[in-house]
Amino acid sequence: MIGRAAQRRLTTAEEDAASAALRATEASGETRRLRRALDVLPEGVIVCDEDGHVLYRNRTAQGLVEARGADVLVAKAVDELLERARVGVPYDRTVELFGPPARTLVIDAQPITGGTVAVIRDVTERRQLDAVRRDFVANVSHELRTPVGALSVLAEALADEDDPAVIRRLAARVTAEVDRAERMIADLLDLSRIESEGEGALAVVAVDDIVSAACERAAPRSAARGVPIVPGGAEPGLAVVGRRSELVSAVANLLENAVSYSDEGTSVDVVARADGDWVDFVVRDEGIGVPGRDLERIFERFYRVDRARSRDTGGSGLGLSIVRHVAHNHGGTVTVVSREGEGSTFVLRIPRSAG
Repeated sequence: MIGRAAQRRLTTAEEDAASAALRATEASGETRRLRRALDVLPEGVIVCDEDGHVLYRNRTAQGLVEARGADVLVAKAVDELLERARVGVPYDRTVELFGPPARTLVIDAQPITGGTVAVIRDVTERRQLDAVRRDFVANVSHELRTPVGALSVLAEALADEDDPAVIRRLAARVTAEVDRAERMIADLLDLSRIESEGEGALAVVAVDDIVSAACERAAPRSAARGVPIVPGGAEPGLAVVGRRSELVSAVANLLENAVSYSDEGTSVDVVARADGDWVDFVVRDEGIGVPGRDLERIFERFYRVDRARSRDTGGSGLGLSIVRHVAHNHGGTVTVVSREGEGSTFVLRIPRSAG
């Protein structure tokens, strides 16, 4: 028979074993949960022991350091930084991969208790956004410098002028430059609002209302340049799904662009037509047209086919960019067919309302 003391020791041992097994099970469960959590991270994570042996790579890291092509550079950089971190000093490095596709990775290696850890972050998109932001600020500064500089010169000329006729002429120039600056600021505000995916919910909007409002908005530019806008009829009851203010802005920008690049005495036609599940807003002019080399770039911010003429017309260089963003926000497209010296046809395609 087993004595009571031995029985107690046996019971204690069994309880300890059961407790250890429970802790091991819980630790195993925690480890599995941790691995699953790390696997869904967009950053790559690599954990090594104190001898530099890899204990764990999450799914992202596995894809980044597999030795294929440019990924060899990533694997090599990770190994070097982890080796340096083993001495207790954190290291980081930026690795440029020229692709295709081009990528920028930041690798950060840190010492931890009993080993090291490396985190790999793909900062390609952030770098691209930073570059776009810098270019945008530079372009805005450059474009606003023109009217502001002209206003400064005109103000100095007015201060020293006594001839009423000259004063009236200079005052008219001041007004024109102020109008140019105001249009640019208004376009910048429109672009900022539209780029943020628009404001307000989508609704059913009558097509003839959009065309009428756009023509009214473009009328001052049309009258000033002597280029009439000729609206075509739309199918009765034809409607689209969208935000009225954005759609009016897009069609008006197409009209103002067509007027600005047309010669006096020509005309600009605008028509809306149904095409299956879509409505096409078609703006056609008889202007200077777009060279083939520029067709892919005319929807970029501040891009101008003819910079000298754009300055004469007071354009901001943002109109077609606004049109592109409105099309994107509505799940539509904008296209152009043009021949230099013969005019252009722009088509803004927006989903049709089923109602």
